[in-house]
Amino acid sequence: MSLEMTTVTAGYEGTPILRDVSCHVAQGEIVGVMGKNGVGKTTLLKTIMGLLEPDSGSVRYGDADLTDRSADERAGFGIGYVPQGRDVFPGLTVEENLLIGENVGSGDETLYDRVYEYFPILEERAGQDAETMSGGQQQMLAIGRALVGDPDLLLVDEPSEGVQPSIVQSITEDLARINDDLGTTILFVEQNLSVIQNLADRCYAMDKGRIVNELDDTDIENREKLAEHLVV
Repeated sequence: MSLEMTTVTAGYEGTPILRDVSCHVAQGEIVGVMGKNGVGKTTLLKTIMGLLEPDSGSVRYGDADLTDRSADERAGFGIGYVPQGRDVFPGLTVEENLLIGENVGSGDETLYDRVYEYFPILEERAGQDAETMSGGQQQMLAIGRALVGDPDLLLVDEPSEGVQPSIVQSITEDLARINDDLGTTILFVEQNLSVIQNLADRCYAMDKGRIVNELDDTDIENREKLAEHLVV
């Protein structure tokens, strides 16, 4: 199913962050969202996930209008969410964190075998308190938690943040494999040029709450063109 945002305005306590944002993600695509800090990238994903109610505009997924639906309802439509900063649950084991991900999707199928295939460290550390894992391992857990319920669409907020470069490369490859193996549509936010270049089919650039450019695969190959949207 495709995702469609149409002229969405959203913000916090009456202050608009997103301003008339329209974008789409076709089924099976991997689409990036890039831009400097504070331009509305995380707000975009939160609005899609239903964690923030838009002031105007609409969010549609397939034939369903999700605009007024809760985050739980959207998860039931098969939308998984990996938040910025990972937000693993402290005091719960790796396995217990993964169990929470079963709430995504409406089917009975779970993907524990696939999750452990992509991220074997999670199976090795199943009984470990999630909070005691490294940043990279927590990111793998957050992705695994979102994936275990077999989502059709995966929203990923800055997968490289706080993760060492070698692990960033591994996570980038794993996300590409998830898309290739399972057909999972992925919309991700990122500022790391290498991640964008190695993962995205195309990319939206944001500035001051608006989408200011759409870059195709040829544009993405041009590192200087990408950097224009990230320079402070």
